[in-house]
Amino acid sequence: MAVYSIKGEQLRKVAHLFDGWEETLIWSALQECMGSVFTDSIEHPTAAQVVIADFCFLAGQPQLELVLHNPNKLKSQFIIMVSENEAWAKLIEESYGSHAKKIIRYAIKKEPNVFDPLRLKAAIESIGPDYEIKLIDEAIYQQAMASEWSRDLCSQFENDEAYKEKGLGVAVLYKGELVSGASSYTRYNEGIEIEIDTKTEFRRKGLAYAAAAKLILECIDRNLYPSWDAQNKWSVALAEKLGYHFDKEYTAYEISLFGL
Repeated sequence: MAVYSIKGEQLRKVAHLFDGWEETLIWSALQECMGSVFTDSIEHPTAAQVVIADFCFLAGQPQLELVLHNPNKLKSQFIIMVSENEAWAKLIEESYGSHAKKIIRYAIKKEPNVFDPLRLKAAIESIGPDYEIKLIDEAIYQQAMASEWSRDLCSQFENDEAYKEKGLGVAVLYKGELVSGASSYTRYNEGIEIEIDTKTEFRRKGLAYAAAAKLILECIDRNLYPSWDAQNKWSVALAEKLGYHFDKEYTAYEISLFGL
């Protein structure tokens, strides 16, 4: 079976395969904001794959070729696969064996009217006077990209111009140095998917809480939705502290492509 890259009007033929997925990364690709979409047939698709950032989403009838298809392999040796059902999951496990690590992630409800502006402003003001909160600009973008811990804040935007055009983020600075941030991991028409990172020695100081609060307020001002998906329970707790509500657990696979 061949794998086809699709764009434009062709996307309408596979969009229904992702019905019911409250996942902004999928929306980003289907809206052609970021990412790529692939299918098993141009005219009569029965399965589809969305590849965006470090994620891959699989829907429709399970197809081995789509499970093995990785157009980003030259850029990354790691990908997180999310499947629509157990049949896809079984195929992922059979295809990648020990290279596939089954994990649990945590979906957060998408509720546009749950945020308390006064509470968020208080969060911003809670950090000490030694810290400065700023929107991510060209200089901060370069700082973020220069360090491994902070790269995901901006890495899905190919350069500072692309980030300026489509991205949105908040940085916490200590003596001019980036030490924490909340930013758009990806972008879709109606909002962003939030990425949170803090330098190890500056954790547990409320910096991520303040940065995320500022980013949510910036999104509200721009009529964008600040979507949140949690990698771990710490992230769930932070989201709930900001006003979000937990939705459900879901299964994903961390795929290591080294040696494949």
